[in-house]
Amino acid sequence: MKIIAFAGSPSKKSINKKLATYAAGLFENAQVEILDLNDYEMPLFSVDKEIIIGQHLLAKAFLEKIASADLLVISLAENNGNYSAAFKNTVDWCSRINGKIFQEKPMLLMATSPGARGGASVLEIAKNNFPRFSANIKAVFSLPSFDANFDIEANVISNPEFDNQLKEIVRDFQI
Repeated sequence: MKIIAFAGSPSKKSINKKLATYAAGLFENAQVEILDLNDYEMPLFSVDKEIIIGQHLLAKAFLEKIASADLLVISLAENNGNYSAAFKNTVDWCSRINGKIFQEKPMLLMATSPGARGGASVLEIAKNNFPRFSANIKAVFSLPSFDANFDIEANVISNPEFDNQLKEIVRDFQI
């Protein structure tokens, strides 16, 4: 099984990338590829730019990565209650090539944040919006208060309750 995992964040120290990497690593016998949104940085989407540029090569490359996956592990950053601008821009460019961005791939959708809501607002938006782009969301996981519940040194969820919750989700994927 090939897993494509990424964070919906361009931050070089993304806590969502840490969570996505950890979660993807819980799957047994999987080949995991972690994408960095910074590798797919494109100009701010507009129809005017699309006329000049055409279908952006980085958007095509991103869609090819999604196509190569058997499973997607995505952890979304929450910026002011919504997607990061970088993630939304990637979606905008990709949707002009293939409106079925997520290509019906089974998806573990997650978010974390420093706050107690754990990215609840962005998860709610994604749960409602992603199916329009052919997302096959199989499970959703939120990790609240990242700094209190994730050990950055060990790269693990340090709170046993949340760690067991995520591990149970992963087990359910593998049955």
